[in-house]
Amino acid sequence: MDDPKTLVSTEWLAAHLKDPDLRILDASWFMPGSDRDPKAEFDAAHIPGARFFDIDEISDLRSDLPHMAPPVEKFMSRLRAMGVGDGHQVVVYDSTGIFSAPRVWWLFRLMGQFDVAVLDGGFPKWQAEGRPVEDMPPVIRDRHMTVRRQNQMVKDVTQVSSAAKLGDYVIVDARAADRFSGATPEPRPGLRSGHIPGARNVPFGTLLTAEGTMKSPEEIRAIFDTAGVDMTKPVITSCGSGITAAVLSLALERIGKADHALYDGSWTEWGAFPTLPIATGDA
Repeated sequence: MDDPKTLVSTEWLAAHLKDPDLRILDASWFMPGSDRDPKAEFDAAHIPGARFFDIDEISDLRSDLPHMAPPVEKFMSRLRAMGVGDGHQVVVYDSTGIFSAPRVWWLFRLMGQFDVAVLDGGFPKWQAEGRPVEDMPPVIRDRHMTVRRQNQMVKDVTQVSSAAKLGDYVIVDARAADRFSGATPEPRPGLRSGHIPGARNVPFGTLLTAEGTMKSPEEIRAIFDTAGVDMTKPVITSCGSGITAAVLSLALERIGKADHALYDGSWTEWGAFPTLPIATGDA
């Protein structure tokens, strides 16, 4: 079920690789302490024609929080410098499978650009199938990008706090179950353990197959249902720092659930505020 607005297969990308208006972005990002350098790995090998999207740099560096959504002007200028703009079909991948690429998919949508898809299975699947890679930088030509920020797609801490109190949204946390319950400490120092009161837990990995591809829409619906996610309400996705929350956002879009927003500060923000309530244990 290839959909150029959500998810495309390696077969689809291989068939369209030479399309003049295709732009491919490597959005690899790794957890702090992983000892992996995504840019160095990109320079060594990437899908032909790909550009590197630096999630940490193309962000709001005025914020103390990691990789918050960038100002509109910064997003436009960085993408223009990469030769990505209006009229392009964008495909985003990462070197984990489906991990950080959905974050960039969500950023494009936040900026009003909807012709963007995540590569299902990412670079590992592409390589496993013996498809071409290169280590050459692409030829860049400037392309204007029109941005219309979709403010309803992102939530700040005040809005999420209100949603938790009123229950008018369902908050869904993408972190692993032991982090959600507070059984294990957070990887970032100084954060409390637990979750936003009333939140439901759908660890992002449960939405993926053993091969690192996204499960079918039917399986995705069942996973959200089992987690107690009330689909009659709009959804706010959350995680550790706003990366894997976008995997949930992508999965929701795949099942036709369009009224979702992402809590950009996520637990890095919530867990650092001593005055914000937390819950522990299972949802």
